[in-house]
Amino acid sequence: MTDAFMDESSMADDIVEFPRISTGNPQADSILGGGFPANSINIVMGQPGTGKTIFAEQLLFHNANAERPLLFLTTLSEPMTKVVSYAQRLGFFDVEQVGTRVLYDDLGAELAMNGPRALVPHVVESIKRVSPSIMVIDSFKAIHDLAESTPEMRRIISELAGVVSAYEMTVFLLGEYTQDNIEQYPEFAVADSIVQLERNRLGTRDERYLRVLKLRGSGYREGQHAFCITGSGLKIFPRLVAPAFEAYTPTLERTSTGVEGLDEIIGGGLWRGSTTLLVGPTGAGKSTSALQFMLEGHRHGEGVLFVNFQENPAQVKRMIRGLGTDPERAYATGFYHIYTSPVELQIDSVIDEIFSFIETARVRRVVVDAVGDLAEGASDPQRLHDFLYSLVQHFVVRNVTSILNLESAQGVAGGRDEEQRWSYMSDNVLLMERSAGGDGERTIRVVKTRNSSHDPRPHRMEIRRDGVHVI
Repeated sequence: MTDAFMDESSMADDIVEFPRISTGNPQADSILGGGFPANSINIVMGQPGTGKTIFAEQLLFHNANAERPLLFLTTLSEPMTKVVSYAQRLGFFDVEQVGTRVLYDDLGAELAMNGPRALVPHVVESIKRVSPSIMVIDSFKAIHDLAESTPEMRRIISELAGVVSAYEMTVFLLGEYTQDNIEQYPEFAVADSIVQLERNRLGTRDERYLRVLKLRGSGYREGQHAFCITGSGLKIFPRLVAPAFEAYTPTLERTSTGVEGLDEIIGGGLWRGSTTLLVGPTGAGKSTSALQFMLEGHRHGEGVLFVNFQENPAQVKRMIRGLGTDPERAYATGFYHIYTSPVELQIDSVIDEIFSFIETARVRRVVVDAVGDLAEGASDPQRLHDFLYSLVQHFVVRNVTSILNLESAQGVAGGRDEEQRWSYMSDNVLLMERSAGGDGERTIRVVKTRNSSHDPRPHRMEIRRDGVHVI
């Protein structure tokens, strides 16, 4: 993951450093400012199925090389055998560590017999027996539900906190807590950190988010950070924020669009590092023009990245071949392609993949075809706008020239709010139109361009065998 996701003022440089416990996930560690505080009490909360247990087990197995063993303590939520059985299917699980470095123990029977007062004696006995450096209690909410009163639970929490402090142990309390519980339950008052895992339904799929609600004495990355559960554990996509511009030096050069006649009407080509919004209805020539822009950069030895959500890879290859380029050869020499079905589209993962290409493949041109699909796949329009704005600003500081395609029958003047938003964040806006008559005549017009002397008149446009031509 690039540092582009980690540049924010909330990560204060003057905070005193202290020992940290790594989660085993570099992105989660970055969000937490380096990991969880050592010798602390931490709550990982979320509804069933959000990934709490996987998150905790990934942390345990990552830290299994510690001098002291690590303990996973089950209660009345899931039996220990079931927890271990599911963990074995995950890539981080190491059977050789189980029973020596990573220990599993079941507190369920004692809780059923003696209630929540069985917790602290069992923890003390475990400390005397194995002296764990990290202990996970899953589910602690189940213990809370057994308590007869808040004062009883408060006493148990106070005793547990004293044990943790005396024996230099880091504890993770997992539970199916709700937002209202934070203000009501005593465990939240003593917690050094609170991490919430959320799962929201969006159409036919779920969106999952990690959020740090509290991290005592430490800076952390605020906001929602998307994640998915994979066979290797949680894969997290930290929230994108705008970059710092202190060291930014623009490259004062033009880049050709690769579309005959288009460079002339926009002042000699697109400025390096600029963003162009290409707007038009279906069949206007947006995708073809964008591919010509990609292939022009590829011909000049630039790494180029085409991101699309409609045409599948086979269709894109056919379009490239139709423009006179062998797609297999192009793909082997710096033409990169990201395809995501709009049905499974998650903006966080797409943007993460874009950044990976920019950082590792030295991409200089990017096309997103089309931003409307991103809008359809986003549960929060404002969050999408913030992501796209930050993405464009990262293109700027890296001198990456980009085109954002937007399908619209109305253009951008007086159009929908989302169209206005894309327009505001773009340096150039080009409007493609098709006449309503039988001839279907196409035109293109420069609606907006920054720092360029341009031709604002509509120009006729033709799509020929070798691509788009502006007349």
